[in-house]
Amino acid sequence: MSSSPKPDQVTLSLALSPGSTPREARPEERGIRLIQLLLTCAKHASSGNLHRADECLQQISLLASVSGDSMQRLSAWFASALAVRLVKRWPGLHKALNHSQLPKQDVFGQAHPPIGRVLPYLGFLYATISRTLIKVMMGERTIHLVDLGSGDANLWIPLIRSFSCLQDGPPHLKITCMNANKAVLENLGPRLVKEAETLNIHFEFSPVNVGLKELTLDKLKVKSGEALAFISILNLHTLLAEDDGVDAHFSHNKTNGIKDSKQMSRFLSTIQTLSPKLFLLVGKEADHNLNNLVDRFVEGLHYYSAVFDSVDATFRANTSSGERLVLEETYGKEIENIVACEGVEREERHERYGRWMVRFGQAGFKPVRTWHDSMEDAKQMMEAYGRNGYKIGNSSIQSPSSSIRANASAVNGSSTFLKIGKSQRR
Repeated sequence: MSSSPKPDQVTLSLALSPGSTPREARPEERGIRLIQLLLTCAKHASSGNLHRADECLQQISLLASVSGDSMQRLSAWFASALAVRLVKRWPGLHKALNHSQLPKQDVFGQAHPPIGRVLPYLGFLYATISRTLIKVMMGERTIHLVDLGSGDANLWIPLIRSFSCLQDGPPHLKITCMNANKAVLENLGPRLVKEAETLNIHFEFSPVNVGLKELTLDKLKVKSGEALAFISILNLHTLLAEDDGVDAHFSHNKTNGIKDSKQMSRFLSTIQTLSPKLFLLVGKEADHNLNNLVDRFVEGLHYYSAVFDSVDATFRANTSSGERLVLEETYGKEIENIVACEGVEREERHERYGRWMVRFGQAGFKPVRTWHDSMEDAKQMMEAYGRNGYKIGNSSIQSPSSSIRANASAVNGSSTFLKIGKSQRR
């Protein structure tokens, strides 16, 4: 009986060839085989069986392709993430392989504009956010909107224009934008100020160059009499990143099966003390905040397979598009964080709508209704976009899909949940 190979005897297959797909494999058969290999590899990686995991990666490399169909491309990214996880067992090797990489850039400053141009999610949500804010703030003369990290002019410029067209005249509008990337703030501020001057709106722009974890109330400069609203787009989940090992050992408190997050609880409770009229949350409808690697690996496969189908629906046969490559690299980085990272390093901890409702409720927020005409506007935009497979639903509709969801919470009211998603392949 042979002994298990020592760590320094294991050779890891890190490269995934873009052109080594066996010709005899049909797409359906190849897809099924890739899923089987990926799940097997995830189990071996989770249990520490490096030799078996490496064998799986070698087989995956013959089937996956960064220039193939959506399943091949998705598999390439998940295999790469598993390989990174394995390499991390040798910190020196991992650091050496990554020493030449550029520093992590702000995703909204770099990647979300392409997402907004070629996929419908953000465009629909921005329109719905604008309509909701206009409705909520009707009659207010001094309005303070806090952007918790997006820094996207595609949201704020149309909203400024909408406020300029109000029947009673434009209000005094103040936008505070928080972002850890100074370049994003330096680019956004002048554009918004120029737009407001053109429209003759009394406008203030307040940049806050910090991340969510460093944000304090004094930096927001909230004044008495301001109608206040917070908008968080695709980043609030990063506050859920904590040391899972310490949490599992010392904390046994759960509410409806939801893990406690002291950092998130403190943040939401602190924001609630300001009594905002609205807190708008946009996030991904997925459950990646799971301790078990295999569980979140399966959830990730389910979610991102629909995302890659969305990309295919947009670009059709154009597998060499620069924008497609940028998009998929962005998603690939998310996949790597979900699969290869643990503890505070694992920030991509997306949660589903129901869990967010519990977290907001514990902090003193209550859901508010999304207006019917906002839903109708979104449906009309969806029809105009003309992509088959997309749909809009509320919290009572459950179906397998990859989606981005918008959730509005405030001090009182009832709830409707807007979800825009791409149907999962059957």
